[in-house]
Amino acid sequence: MQQTLDQLQALNLSEMARAWQCQQQDPTAAELSFDERFAQIVDAQHLGQHNKRLLRLLVEAKLRLPTACIEDLHSAKGRELDKSLIRQLSTGRFIQDKRGVIVVGATEPATLCTS
Repeated sequence: MQQTLDQLQALNLSEMARAWQCQQQDPTAAELSFDERFAQIVDAQHLGQHNKRLLRLLVEAKLRLPTACIEDLHSAKGRELDKSLIRQLSTGRFIQDKRGVIVVGATEPATLCTS
């Protein structure tokens, strides 16, 4: 087992190695078929690579509020935010449609809550 883990690490498949180790320690994993177990391991590697790429892109973006999220947006009455429009924009569909967004007025970054 250690040789296989070392080989996965050498191939830069650390998430796959971690998922395999978790399966080895989980007695319920034995109930799954080989294909199901292998799919879980591959999914873990794919998700790990995706998250690593996303984190790298966020760091490179040098965002002023990198932990801000749409759920923390304050929609006080005085701001007159259209909640349905905000939800629609949060899907990112406008990017796929190759459309731009222009924000008019104060964005009031001090009112954002970050978690």
